Amino acid sequence: MGKAVIIACDFKNKEDTIDFLDKFENEKLFLKIGMELFYSEGPDIVREIKNRGHKIFLDLKLHDIPNTVEKAMRSLSNLDVDMTNVHAAGTKDMMEAGLRGLTKEDGTRPILIAVTQLTSTSEERMKKELLIDKSIEDVVMHYAENAKEAGLNGVVCSPLEVQAVKQKCGKDFITVTPGIRFESKDAGDQVRITTPAKARELGSDYIVVGRPITASENPVEAYKRCVNDFVD
Repeated sequence: MGKAVIIACDFKNKEDTIDFLDKFENEKLFLKIGMELFYSEGPDIVREIKNRGHKIFLDLKLHDIPNTVEKAMRSLSNLDVDMTNVHAAGTKDMMEAGLRGLTKEDGTRPILIAVTQLTSTSEERMKKELLIDKSIEDVVMHYAENAKEAGLNGVVCSPLEVQAVKQKCGKDFITVTPGIRFESKDAGDQVRITTPAKARELGSDYIVVGRPITASENPVEAYKRCVNDFVD
């Protein structure tokens, strides 16, 4: 499995998204489409980006009763995305249901991963606001184990947790890590972050990079810097 930089296309509409993609000319990218863009433009934005030859991580973080998640995933399976996700907090039953819904009759499906804890969540907030008394590392590891037992391919986690996840769930268990910043950039609303080079050192399989690329004065150069630091 090769490493890849996934660009978070957290734009408000199709126009802004296409303007951004046009900067890359003929380069084929791996793009994350999240709630803002998907809810604004609907599935057509996924189809258009796929038609341009890009890979897509559809980041909707499904979290509902198992039956609803299964049916939602069945609908999403028709979009032929390359990766999508659920919240691990929805239980193993829910994750298994999502996997069933996402899998086509011929047995093929996208990569399915689970969100453990958002990189904007600190241990203090987790304990105070979510009433989870375990350490954040213990929670992430337990959620990762649940995801593996449910048959998922991997998890979204902080790059700082990658090594522990790999040790617990195996080297082939995929880690997708947001919270990536260049050293000269501030953290924004992320609290568990690192650089592309450090994420590579820690063993991340995929890094998700948003504003350091999309808000850059030169997005193409920022992307190439990420690829150079993380992949090459």
